[in-house]
Amino acid sequence: MRSPQGGSVPEGGSKATHRPIQETHLKLLRYLEAHPQVSQRELSEHLGVSLGKTNYCLRALKEKGLVKARNFKNNRSKRAYLYILTPKGLEAKARITARFLQRKMDEYERLKGEIEMLKAELEERQAGARADKARPGPSDPRPGGTP
Repeated sequence: MRSPQGGSVPEGGSKATHRPIQETHLKLLRYLEAHPQVSQRELSEHLGVSLGKTNYCLRALKEKGLVKARNFKNNRSKRAYLYILTPKGLEAKARITARFLQRKMDEYERLKGEIEMLKAELEERQAGARADKARPGPSDPRPGGTP
């Protein structure tokens, strides 16, 4: 598999480099399924990626047999395509969606735990600060404080 920069990416890819590509492919597959007559320019704007990356991803999906591109029969420009997800593409979309959802759920659980830990830490600090304020200091004019 070729990277957008022209280098080679291992088929399995590392998690760090493979994840954004998978996420882009998922967004692309979902959008193509809903908007098969989309132009590459419109697709790149929707995905928030360059036209080159959009073209690269579409070619990769076509090479894998996940998407078919057909010219419009009644189009003068011959540059307009109809992008159709193949049965293999629909299956891949479901698989990628399941992995994406699992990753997001794991991330949510991790963040939830981190938030709880931060809340507890904040409550401890606030309780300590309240206790420090309640303790009479050396210049505290309250009874028991030293002048």
